[in-house]
Amino acid sequence: MALIDCPECGKQVSTAATTCPSCGFPVASQVAQPQAVPDKLLAEVRPSWWRFFWYLVFSWLILPLIIAWCRRRSVVLRIYPGRITLERGLLSKSYRELIIRDIRSVEIDQSLLARVIGIGDLTISTAARVDADEEIEGIPNPKAVRDLILAQRQGQ
Repeated sequence: MALIDCPECGKQVSTAATTCPSCGFPVASQVAQPQAVPDKLLAEVRPSWWRFFWYLVFSWLILPLIIAWCRRRSVVLRIYPGRITLERGLLSKSYRELIIRDIRSVEIDQSLLARVIGIGDLTISTAARVDADEEIEGIPNPKAVRDLILAQRQGQ
């Protein structure tokens, strides 16, 4: 239990009290209860199947298909309202959390073929660390992902 000042008379009142014992002012309505903000997932992005085109062409060998599936499943970019999480790895995991306000730039690299099929490499630079560049390869519709990240940064 914490003590707060009564807005009416200024005396110390417990936060558990419904009214001030001195003046009767209803302090329970003045005490703000902390609200749990649910973490709303805005986007979950995995590399496009186009990134693994040559694996798929030779999928009749079955091994390239398994490799392409494993490599695609090993990278997940999740965008939340105040942060971005990057999860890498299939058996051993690496988690990186980027705070939206720390992001300096979001860059997109696309070759001619990547532009035609709509994929690209996304590089997120942050001010929080020295080795702050995170590159995610083969992102489908990278401009929409970049715009979503920048919109979250504008909302901060």
